[in-house]
Amino acid sequence: MRIKLCALISAAALGLTSTGLRAENLDVVMSQVFPGHEATYIGYESVEREDIPELAAVDRKYLIVDFRFNGQQPAVEQLQAGVHKVCMTLLRNRELVRSLSDSGYDMVSVAFDRQSQFDCL
Repeated sequence: MRIKLCALISAAALGLTSTGLRAENLDVVMSQVFPGHEATYIGYESVEREDIPELAAVDRKYLIVDFRFNGQQPAVEQLQAGVHKVCMTLLRNRELVRSLSDSGYDMVSVAFDRQSQFDCL
């Protein structure tokens, strides 16, 4: 199941430099999204689809921020709320958004398991 949230994340700039992420910024921001041990921040992965031309209208470079729920996977409504919370945390951090954009990121996705990703657009 793949849910797309329209949270225009022109590039959720997660503290990226021209050569890559400044992991400490992203890690600090993401580790504070779920303060009550509702979910645990695992890390991030940068993905660049080299099979897609740079000038294509398709997302080529994106970032996946990975979390795991503590305990059982929540209901769909709670999952959507978690995705929204992560995306809005990113969007509110203008420096992070600017940095992602400057580094060429087209999108940020949120994962809570190994089967699905949810896009912040």
